[in-house]
Amino acid sequence: MSEEEAVAETSSQEPGSAPRGPLWERIAPSAIDWRSVLLVPLLAVLAALILGALLILVTAGPGQVPAAYLALFQGAFVGMSSVSETFLNATPLILAGLSVALGFRAGLFNIGAEGQMVIGGTTAVIAGFTLSGLPTVIHLPIAVMAGFVGGAVWGGIPGWLRAKTGAHEVIGTIMLNFIAFRLVEYMLKQPWIIREGRFDPISRDVLPSARFPDILGWIEPSFRLHLGFVLALVMAWLTWWLLFRTSVGFEFRAVGANPDAAAYAGMSVSGSTILVMAIAGGMGGLAGANETLGILGNVFSGFSSGLGFDAIALALLGRSHPAGVVMAGILFGALRAGGRTMQVRSEVGIDLIVVVQSLVIVFIAAPALVRAVFRVRTGEGAGQITRGWSA
Repeated sequence: MSEEEAVAETSSQEPGSAPRGPLWERIAPSAIDWRSVLLVPLLAVLAALILGALLILVTAGPGQVPAAYLALFQGAFVGMSSVSETFLNATPLILAGLSVALGFRAGLFNIGAEGQMVIGGTTAVIAGFTLSGLPTVIHLPIAVMAGFVGGAVWGGIPGWLRAKTGAHEVIGTIMLNFIAFRLVEYMLKQPWIIREGRFDPISRDVLPSARFPDILGWIEPSFRLHLGFVLALVMAWLTWWLLFRTSVGFEFRAVGANPDAAAYAGMSVSGSTILVMAIAGGMGGLAGANETLGILGNVFSGFSSGLGFDAIALALLGRSHPAGVVMAGILFGALRAGGRTMQVRSEVGIDLIVVVQSLVIVFIAAPALVRAVFRVRTGEGAGQITRGWSA
C-alpha cells in the first residue's frame, strides 16, 4: 500500500471516527489545490496591498502611494544590505512558523510559540554565559541545543496535558505563555543572571563563543545577517523530511487527519500528541535562541516582540507546509525590513505594515472571498495532488 493510499484509508470514516472538517482542510490540506496553495495566497497579499494603498490615499494623499510602496520594495530587496535585513527579520519568523505549522499538521493548535521563544531564548543565554573556555564549534551548538530543549519542555507540557487529561492545547499553550513571561521576569531579578551593575531586568551578555557568527561580514561589516538564517533553512528541510519521509511524520499527519482512525490502525495518538508538541516547542525555542544568540546577545523582558503570535499567520499563509512557511517568512521579513525604509522616505508610518499583515491574514482566512473577487476557479481540473507531495 502506498503512503497516499494509507493516508486515505486512515482518514476514512470508520465506525466512531471523526472526519476532518473544513477548518483543518484550510490549515493543513490533505490535498493540495495549486490554485489555492499558490495563487490564492498571492492574490490575498495583492488585495491587502491594494487596500493599504487606499489607506495611504486617504491619510497621506495620492502622491504618497507610489513613494511609499517604492520605498517599501527598495528597503526589502534593492541592494545587499536590504536583502540582508529581509532575511534577518525572516529568520525567527520561519522558525516560529515551523513550530505552529508542525502542530497544525498533527491536528493541534500550538498558540504557545511566544512562550516557547521566551523560555528557549533564556535557556540558550544561560548556557551562553555560564559555560566559559569552550571554542565556538562546541559552545554554540550547546547553547542552540539548550534553546531547543527549553522550548521542547515548554511545548511538551500542554502536549502531555492534552494526551493524559484531555486539556485543550489552546488553553494550555496560552496560559503557559503568561507563565513564561512572568517566570523569565522573576529570573531576570536574580543575582546569578542579572547583568552586573544593573537593576533593570536584563541578563548577562552571551560569551562571544556562543554567538551566531555573521555570514556576510566579509562583504560589509555592517551587514547583520548571521548563521541563524542557515539554521532556519536547515530546520525547514528537516521538518519537511520528518513530515513526508519518516514513519513518525506519517503518524503525525494520520493523527491530524483522523485521530480515531489512526488509533484504530494501531498508532499511539497520545504519544504522537506529546512528541509533536515537544518538537514544535523546540522549534519555538530555536526561534528564541536565534534572537538571543544573534543580534541581542542577552535576555530582557519582552525580547520576543510578539513574533510567536505572528508565526500563527505564517503557518496559515504557508498552508502548514515547510516550504510555504519559508516563503511566508521571507514575505513578512520583507515587510518588516521595507517598512522602516518606507517610514524614513515617505510620510507613511510603519503601522501600515501591521495593517497590511492583518489584511493578509483576513484574506487568507476567507479564501472564498479572494476567489470571488479575482474570479479564481478551483475544484476538478485545478490540479490536485496528495498531501504527501514532496518535490
